[in-house]
Amino acid sequence: MDIKKKLLKFQREEITEYHFYMILSRRIKGENKNVLECIAKEERNHYEILKKHTGEDVEPDKAKLLKYSILQRVFGLTFAIKLMEKGEKGAQEAYKLISNKIPEIKKVIEEEEEHEKLLIDLIDEEKLEYVGSMVLGLNDALVELTGTLAGLTLALRNTRLIGMAGLITGFAASLSMAASEFLSRKSEGGEKNPVKASIYTGVSYIITVILLILPYVLFKNYLIALLFTILIGVLVVLVFTFFVSVVKELDFKKRFFEMAGISLSVSFVSFLVGWLLRVFFNL
Repeated sequence: MDIKKKLLKFQREEITEYHFYMILSRRIKGENKNVLECIAKEERNHYEILKKHTGEDVEPDKAKLLKYSILQRVFGLTFAIKLMEKGEKGAQEAYKLISNKIPEIKKVIEEEEEHEKLLIDLIDEEKLEYVGSMVLGLNDALVELTGTLAGLTLALRNTRLIGMAGLITGFAASLSMAASEFLSRKSEGGEKNPVKASIYTGVSYIITVILLILPYVLFKNYLIALLFTILIGVLVVLVFTFFVSVVKELDFKKRFFEMAGISLSVSFVSFLVGWLLRVFFNL
C-alpha cells in the first residue's frame, strides 16, 4: 500500500471519529458535551491535515458509526469511546512509519497519544463510579446461584421446582446484598452515594438471577437446563469482564478466567453435594 492510500485510510478514520464524537455530543449534556466537542474538533483538524497531503475528501465509515453508536447506547459513553480509541493503536503505529516522510503527521500522533487521552479521562459517567458495586452483585449472583442451581438440579430433578426455588433464593439474596452494600458504603462515609451503590448491586444481582433461571423455564430436561445455565453464566462473565477491562483498562484474560473459574468450581462442588444428598436420603 503506497503512502497516499495509507493517508486516505487514516483520513477516513479521522472523519469517522469526528462524526462519532459529534453524534455523542448531541446526545450528552453538561461538561461531557464540551469534552466531546473538543475531541471532535481535534479529529476534524487531523482530517484537514491529512487532506492537504491527499487532496481528496472522503466519506465516514457509516457501518463503524452505527456499531459504536449502538455500543454507546448499550454499554455507555466511556466504553464506546475507549473501545474506539483502543482500535486506533494500530493506526498510530502506522502513522509513525510515515511520519519521517511527512513531519506534520507527528502533530497528529502527539495529539492522538496525549491530548485526546487527557480529554477522555475528563469524561464523568456515573455508572463507572459504581463498577465495584456492579461487580459485587454480579459475581455473588454467579457464584451463589450457579452453585445453588447445580445442587438443586440433582437433588430435585424437576426444572419447575428448581426454577422456583432458585428464583426465591436469588430474589432474597439480591435484597440482602443490596442492604449489605448500603450499610457498607454508609459506614465507609466515602463520596459514593450508599443508596445508588445498593441499587447498582441489587439490580446487577437480580438481572443475573433472571438470566441464570431462564433455562429452567424454557427446558424440561434438568441436565440440559443446567448446561445452558452454566453457558449463560460464562457468557455473562465474558461480557461484563470485557466491559470492565475496557473502561478500567485492565487485563481481560486474567479477570475472565478468575471469575469463570470460581463460578464453575462452585457449580461442580454443589452438583456433587446435590448428588450425595440424593443418595444419602434415597430420593
